[in-house]
Amino acid sequence: MSITPIPHPLPVLAIHGGAGTLTRGTMSADQEALYRDALSRILMAGQEQLAAGASAVDVVVEAVRLLEECELFNAGKGAVYTSAGTHELDACVMDGRDCRAGAVAGVSRTRNPILAARAVMDHSAHLLFVGAAADDLAARHGLEQVAPTWFGTPHRLEQLRRAQRLQAGALRDHDGQDLLRQTTPSEASGPIDEETKFGTVGAVALDAAGHLAAATSTGGMTNKQIGRVGDTPLVGAGTYANDATVAVSCTGTGELFIRACAAHDVSALMAYAGMSLEEACDRVVMQKLPADAGGLIAVAANGDVCLPFNSEGMYRGYARAGAARPVVAVYRSE
Repeated sequence: MSITPIPHPLPVLAIHGGAGTLTRGTMSADQEALYRDALSRILMAGQEQLAAGASAVDVVVEAVRLLEECELFNAGKGAVYTSAGTHELDACVMDGRDCRAGAVAGVSRTRNPILAARAVMDHSAHLLFVGAAADDLAARHGLEQVAPTWFGTPHRLEQLRRAQRLQAGALRDHDGQDLLRQTTPSEASGPIDEETKFGTVGAVALDAAGHLAAATSTGGMTNKQIGRVGDTPLVGAGTYANDATVAVSCTGTGELFIRACAAHDVSALMAYAGMSLEEACDRVVMQKLPADAGGLIAVAANGDVCLPFNSEGMYRGYARAGAARPVVAVYRSE
């Protein structure tokens, strides 16, 4: 998807719903429309916020909260299952104004993990809380608590069962095609085929005051071991924002993004090597990360947007304040 830089930065929001081996023909036209409509709806809500003068932090948190509420994605409602048949969710938010951040990992009761991450940033001297302590902090600050079973869906449960039947180990959402080929048509059926749902969600934004922010949320990997934490809640790996350079949210195989310090590396290449946003993103995603690792979304301080990925597809889109409609894409060729 070609994105033309603009001479004067306008407020802008970019979001993603995960990256993976998503090819045309994988989904029906109706299924694909559901994803595109969900992305467009959330981007339009962000457009309105930015046009009204909302801060970048408020916009990215709300965008991710809406993505968490949408069963199409692997975050919040519709999160994938661990090997024990439970849910452990991670989230992070970072404010580019002063590089403050808040994160949670292994959440199992807080309805919207991104709101828990915001509570950590706003109300704690610490940055990252895990497990029951993270849920307790969220509850103390009035965030809605739900039964752990609330996050699950029948389709996600069947995805776990298939992985375990095939002894497939932990599966990224974008490993789904290999698994799908080993299932029967009846196993692969459903309103939204679970083996082609790609998960981690994120948002980055530049507001009217010139500030940047990033937020990311995920249910992790299907059949993951209890206690596994990926890149999403780790500042500099899956999430990063600095007003001097860029806001970044990553999606893909978390371990690979952690090893690469991927989100911060985009910022460092811009700050220390003088690279443009596109050059820095290309260096990290297309050269540093292994093939099929995933992708990221990024918004620079000058208003440039870049949405690169090295897998076959990524649910993605962006919208500028005052623009007619958001731009949404799924496949590599768009």
